[in-house]
Amino acid sequence: MVYETGNRTIDDAVNRVVDGESLDRTDGLALLAQPVDELATAADAVRAYFGDGTVDACSIVNAKAGNCAEDCGFCAQSVHFDTGIDTYGLLDPQSILEAAKRAERDGAQRFGIVVAEKGVSKDRRPEEWQEVLRAIRLVREETTIEVDASLGILTEEEADILAAEGINHYNHNIETSPRFFPEIVETHSFADRVATLEVAKAAGMDLCAGVILGMGETPTDRIEAAIALQDIGVSSLPVNVLNPVAGTPLGEKLGEEAAIATEELIATIAVYRLLHPHARVRLAGGREVNLAKDEQHLPFEAGADGVLTGDYLTTSGQSPAEDIEIIEEAGLEPNNDVTGFDPADVKVRASEDPPLETAAGTATSNAESGD
Repeated sequence: MVYETGNRTIDDAVNRVVDGESLDRTDGLALLAQPVDELATAADAVRAYFGDGTVDACSIVNAKAGNCAEDCGFCAQSVHFDTGIDTYGLLDPQSILEAAKRAERDGAQRFGIVVAEKGVSKDRRPEEWQEVLRAIRLVREETTIEVDASLGILTEEEADILAAEGINHYNHNIETSPRFFPEIVETHSFADRVATLEVAKAAGMDLCAGVILGMGETPTDRIEAAIALQDIGVSSLPVNVLNPVAGTPLGEKLGEEAAIATEELIATIAVYRLLHPHARVRLAGGREVNLAKDEQHLPFEAGADGVLTGDYLTTSGQSPAEDIEIIEEAGLEPNNDVTGFDPADVKVRASEDPPLETAAGTATSNAESGD
């Protein structure tokens, strides 16, 4: 493949990527300054060259909501902020299994068990740890979906146990650049997050780690975060867009206005594809409130090839049927390699009255927005 459009910066980057070269920080910053339409077309060409023409869907369950001791400034679940969300302890394994079955039915290829806290500790909360393991086993035994987890900071022993139980991806987002991170979180460090990702990777799990855009970071921060993820080595890169929550520091600071324009978002996703040609660049939380319905296909035409479908941690998402329609509008197909679902069946179920619960279907919130 030889890519020639007349834009020397973009053409050079695409051809180097296709030849197996990794782009660096300087490349990323130069690309981010290019016309967004040309960037999107180039990123889509790289996605098509390395990808399979599908969009991979994952779904999550909020397995333990609220009362988190950390102070992440975007998060509705922090005990430091009054956001009005419903809180509950760890769901029982059967409830987690039911959520996994909904995710499988609605076309998700992977299912993430998410716990809102610094870490599920084997030593400090052994009963809770055992319940998480029981849930993992149930989902693996009774569904075909791949099981992922987001359980906070891990020890080496805990990571080894999760890998042995069959966890496919471990999710632990870095959120933003090393420089900007202390302005968002004070109770733990960027290095703490990287250390857990390294422990999970050493245990044999694939890594799902990404960012939240629109928190007040600079375009340079967005590139620095992508380079940090290169160094870590991720196979799934979720791109969240801030949905400001009333009661959180970022919600109070930014209000309801989107802090990143559509063109900036599309350009960033395109550059992330060029910096991470082999990862699933996954459109995740906040997309529905930051992109108009007729714009939601654009990220998938700019290199994105993954999506978080169904409900989020504290807010409702779009229906899986709507996501399938958006994917098809972009000229792509839903991935069904793992669960072998039929997209047509998902669309039929969405038209039922009343419709079935969305893929996660466990989180409820009194807040109007969340993570």
